[in-house]
Amino acid sequence: MSLLERTQAVRPESRPANEPWSHYREPLQQALYRQMSAQRIAELAARDRPSARREVAAALELAANNSQFKGLVDGPGRAELIKEVTDLVLGLGPIEELLADEEVTEIMVNGPAAVFYEKAGKLHRSKVAFADEEQVRAVIDRIVAPLGRRVDEQSPIVNARLPSGHRVNVVVPPLALDGPVLTIRKFRAHAYDLAELVEMGTLSEPMRRLLAWAVRARCNIAVSGGTGGGKTTLLNALSDEIAPDERIITIEDSAELRFQHHPHVVRLEARPANAEGSGLVTIRDLVINSLRMRPDRIIVGECRGAEALDMLQAMNTGHDGSMTTLHANAAEEVIPRLVMMTRFGIELPVDVIEEQIASAIGLVVQQDRFPDGSRRITQLMELRDLRRTGKKTVGAKAAGVSGTAELVPLVKWDRDGKDWVWQGEPRWITHLETLGVATGEEVRAWREEVASLSPA
Repeated sequence: MSLLERTQAVRPESRPANEPWSHYREPLQQALYRQMSAQRIAELAARDRPSARREVAAALELAANNSQFKGLVDGPGRAELIKEVTDLVLGLGPIEELLADEEVTEIMVNGPAAVFYEKAGKLHRSKVAFADEEQVRAVIDRIVAPLGRRVDEQSPIVNARLPSGHRVNVVVPPLALDGPVLTIRKFRAHAYDLAELVEMGTLSEPMRRLLAWAVRARCNIAVSGGTGGGKTTLLNALSDEIAPDERIITIEDSAELRFQHHPHVVRLEARPANAEGSGLVTIRDLVINSLRMRPDRIIVGECRGAEALDMLQAMNTGHDGSMTTLHANAAEEVIPRLVMMTRFGIELPVDVIEEQIASAIGLVVQQDRFPDGSRRITQLMELRDLRRTGKKTVGAKAAGVSGTAELVPLVKWDRDGKDWVWQGEPRWITHLETLGVATGEEVRAWREEVASLSPA
């Protein structure tokens, strides 16, 4: 079989004409608009979405009785078509049910005929499909139009956010070769806390206590990992440990962090350039501006560019307890990754940047996604400044050690033993009682529990 034949063999089939009423879709939608204006439908949806669905469905039922639709008899086809048009008018068409499913965490539309979703960390192909590319484009326009954005050949890539907070990425032809591609990352209305992550197996109870103490002791924390590894979920859970009398400034490319209980949170979101190429506000701009907003803590949702320099400077100038995430395959990669990103902003010698990193970051948490879909912390390491420990820094380039910074393992996930192995404790744990974070008895009990879990 030739390569062309193989490609055609695995290519998704077009949506079957499984209902003989498909050609009624557009005329029925137009009949609805003759009864109810698009403006009125939008007002109803904004005021009371369930009521809007009922009223639109009733109007469609009435329209379907018109002689124009005499072939649209009672039965599952009629009910299905009315529901489909209702979803298209009020929501996002065929994927509306996937959006409503709280267990679905990601929706991927690879052209009209191939819709996939992620549930419990696993990918599944959905039975739903779009009628054609025009219907996919209509849904995309419904997402981006209220944001004043445009998707066309001149602007074929768009990042946006639904009113519910779900993150949206769109790629259209000519960049997308098989039709418009729509990816929606969903977020729970209620963010997980550390205790819930323990129940899910993301971390152990001793690790939960240590991380909670680290946040309360104002340790600067970097959460690293791959795409979809749960970095933002963990960052949100860590942020939940911040005292309510502190002012938090969050800075994100697309707002994902959730604060259910904290009374003093200022959320900032970067803004891309508009269709005319103006109005760009970057993460770096927001980090710089946040320093003028009297923050107690600065949380950068994801550090991936020149903002790394300003974030490190903020951590080194009185904003202890700040946190961020970044992409890395292992905790040992965090230092070189931060060096690279810092040099995006300014050409400084590597050893100078490493000094900034060593004095800024206190704890590195690596989280990964496993083949079974689970997310788990695989490394917990303390980043120590060798200048403060008195160790020789000249030529110190061993694994996990830069010229001025050393990553000291605290705990790691043993893939063979399927359990966490404790390797040490952070230096700052001896100061928790002085800081008022934990009592001496609590620290002793924690040490005894960790000792019982450590290898002989």
